[in-house]
Amino acid sequence: MQRTAPRAPPSHHGLRSKLSTTTDLIDGEVAAYRARGLDGYPCYFSADAVIRDANGNIFMEEELAIREFYEPQFRDSSGRRLEFSRRIECGDYVIAEEVTDGLILEGYPQKLHAEVVYRVRGSKISDATFLM
Repeated sequence: MQRTAPRAPPSHHGLRSKLSTTTDLIDGEVAAYRARGLDGYPCYFSADAVIRDANGNIFMEEELAIREFYEPQFRDSSGRRLEFSRRIECGDYVIAEEVTDGLILEGYPQKLHAEVVYRVRGSKISDATFLM
């Protein structure tokens, strides 16, 4: 029986770098949301980004629709707060438990609790699904 030298454990450096980049992007998007930066916020999404509800229905598609949806919210909800209670990272995905309070937007409650599944491709958010 021939013995071989023990192998080094697999390197996870590339995965950690990707996760860091993915979560950094989500952190930037959240900072722009908190700052109500209508010029900066949409730039975190790809040009063909899709935002869905829990049933998979598309309620926003592409940068212009994102800008139009968030414009009245950023303008009218100056006391709005967004907090994370948990976040899970897995490859191109970040799943965040988010609580938004102080929202002033027709058709939405003042306080929202949601799990948001973000997918990042090419350094932009390409998909987001709100589970609430």
